[in-house]
Amino acid sequence: MRGHRFLQLAVVLVTMIAGLNLSNAQTLEKRIALVVGNSGYQAGALTTPANDAGLIAQTLQAAGFDVVGARDLDAETLRSSFREFLNKASTSGPDTVAMVYFAGYTLQFEGENYLVPIDARIAHDSDVPLEAVRVTDLTKPLAALALKARIVILDAARANNFAQTSRPPLAGGLALMQPDAGTLIAFNATPGTIGPESKVAYGAYATALVEMIKEGGLPLDDLFERVRLRVSELTNGNEITWHASRIQAPFLFFERTATAPAAEATRFAELRTKPIRDFDARDAFIAALARDTLRGYTDFLAAYPDDPLAKRVRAILAARREAATWRESAIVDTPDAYWSYLRRYPRGPHAGEADRRLTHLAAALEPPPAFTLLDYDVPPPPPDEIVYVERPAIYFADPTYDFVPPPPVPFFFLPPPPSYFAELPPPPPPIAEFLLPIPVYHPVALWVERPAYVAPAPINIVNVNIHNTIVVNQQTQTAVITNPAGQQVAPLPANLVTPQAVAPALGAPAQAPNAQNFIKAHPVASTAIAVALPAAAALRAQHKGNAANTATTGQAGTPSRAGSTTPTPAAPSIIPKGQRSEPSPAATLKSTQPLAGPPALVKGAQPLPAPAGASKATQPSPAPAKPLKGAQPLPTPNALQRQQKKAVPVAAYQRGQQQAAQRPALQQQAAQRAAQQRAQQQAAQRAALRQQAAQRATQQRAQQQAAQRAALQQQAARRAVQQRVQQQAAQRAALQQQAAQRAAQQRAQQQAALRVALQRQAAQRAAQQRAQQQAALRAAAHRRPICGHPGQSSCH
Repeated sequence: MRGHRFLQLAVVLVTMIAGLNLSNAQTLEKRIALVVGNSGYQAGALTTPANDAGLIAQTLQAAGFDVVGARDLDAETLRSSFREFLNKASTSGPDTVAMVYFAGYTLQFEGENYLVPIDARIAHDSDVPLEAVRVTDLTKPLAALALKARIVILDAARANNFAQTSRPPLAGGLALMQPDAGTLIAFNATPGTIGPESKVAYGAYATALVEMIKEGGLPLDDLFERVRLRVSELTNGNEITWHASRIQAPFLFFERTATAPAAEATRFAELRTKPIRDFDARDAFIAALARDTLRGYTDFLAAYPDDPLAKRVRAILAARREAATWRESAIVDTPDAYWSYLRRYPRGPHAGEADRRLTHLAAALEPPPAFTLLDYDVPPPPPDEIVYVERPAIYFADPTYDFVPPPPVPFFFLPPPPSYFAELPPPPPPIAEFLLPIPVYHPVALWVERPAYVAPAPINIVNVNIHNTIVVNQQTQTAVITNPAGQQVAPLPANLVTPQAVAPALGAPAQAPNAQNFIKAHPVASTAIAVALPAAAALRAQHKGNAANTATTGQAGTPSRAGSTTPTPAAPSIIPKGQRSEPSPAATLKSTQPLAGPPALVKGAQPLPAPAGASKATQPSPAPAKPLKGAQPLPTPNALQRQQKKAVPVAAYQRGQQQAAQRPALQQQAAQRAAQQRAQQQAAQRAALRQQAAQRATQQRAQQQAAQRAALQQQAARRAVQQRVQQQAAQRAALQQQAAQRAAQQRAQQQAALRVALQRQAAQRAAQQRAQQQAALRAAAHRRPICGHPGQSSCH
């Protein structure tokens, strides 16, 4: 009996443990990321976006993200990469954290932000929605998916040369956005402002972001608040970052283990909780900057209105207030909304867009004397703020503002960055198109680890060496891995290496430097060293590589009359204006000149483990045997007949040889014609799409204008009816007033006449009474006898 109970208890325990394991397996957090760095713009190349993207990508790999990334994407490839990422996120599951990082150019137009591909041609403001990719086309579908969290980072608020012919010009910087539920949106510069271009290999925002991610143990809001303080410090106050989060689920890039030392930023929490007025002016500014709220900035101005830092705070507050005002106006999108904006900001950054929308709505540009003012969530700007928002964007480094530098952040709020961030060397140039650069990887601290609940990502050289320093040489496919003790270790543990080729076979023909050839030749390296390309970018690189290979094969040599081959130089590849060309790895390795990038072999470098069964060098085929010399006997009739019968196969063979010799040239011509046809078709398709988009836009504008005219006519009709009703009411009131006045006059006249009549009657009665009294007196006098005279006796 006891044994039976013990067995039941054991079964229950095993079931509970299995259930716990299953629960843990179901709650593993999956992490996916898309990283894009556009530097090679046709309108003007940028220095840091591709490098920044490479730095962010390897940091996310260390944090357990399954990262795909690329640089210098055109519009078609950028849109396709976004679609791929959305499809990947849709099948990843509800415990997935999806992150997107974009570095390059962005534009704002009619309240929306747009990512600019490298091939964008934006001469006018109307070109923006046709040539660029709208941010909400990514964030809205991403928000509709059942995911744990979504993080969208735009490192792209910078000065640009697009739409210079538009008058008035486009507003600069990024437009204010409201994140959807479960989403965080971050900008490298606060809405309505632009950051300065970096003078080193990496941007301040990317380096600060990487620093805070590697710090470990920081929730998202804490992390981005520290990023804001660090970027302000690195740029001397010329770049103020921004983020807004509606993520409820807890998230950490890295965790700090129990062996971690005490945090140096012991008083950072005070920047959130302590009243602004209780700090001194310098620390109050740091607290307001960390909070980055309208309340925080207004509290600083209330406490220190005359401090030298107050001018800088007013500029920050002016940009935020104007951005919020414009966002509400653009969302409502009515004449009253744009008139309300123009009433506050007649020369504001978005005054031109307000005029464009009013013209589109067939409304007057000047606000009428009376209209319904929009009830904004932010109060109107005070007069001392207007001066900062009378230009397309606020640039804090503008000397006309004459801002004093911000104070340094005390170490008890934010410790200084690691020393290696001050000397980050530029990464070597990538060896293939679209591939991200691979910077030197600096490890996280030994007490920093990926959270245990993060699902394993595909194996790569970074996520298995997060505590080691990694130096990669893409040219030679070697890597130097140095552990914290200064010892060099293998790039990948032996149990993680798949038996696949990692280097091209010795003696194999050189191929054009494109991503597809690189992936074919280095399947392990493509996943273990380089960040995986989006399928659209890899396919685009394959098409370009095939065209380059065809051109190289067709022009490799020309046959001479002696039957030998004379080498001819390969045709130069056609690179779009502003796009950098990368040298061929084969040409670089064969060159006797020193490499422009890293050396061919780094001291102590270890190649990735070689596969089993790598192909050997191909041996040349033996030359055909020469025919025997000597005279041949005259053919007999039978022999002549046999030779004639054999002549047909020999001629056919020769024709076949000639056709085989001509086939590469024909194939090359066919490939060139096909490429030209594809290019023409693509150009025609793009032109047709633009024409269709223009026609649709024209139709939509016509429909909107017709609807607006109808609405305006209805409004005019309603106003006319209301005016007639009001006029009739006013007329009735005037008539009633006149009637009342006449009645009052009549009553007064009647009363006056009545008073006169009464007075007359009273006078008549008085006269009658007097007459009667006099008559009575006279009658009485006649009747009375005469007595009482002297000499007479009295009357009796």
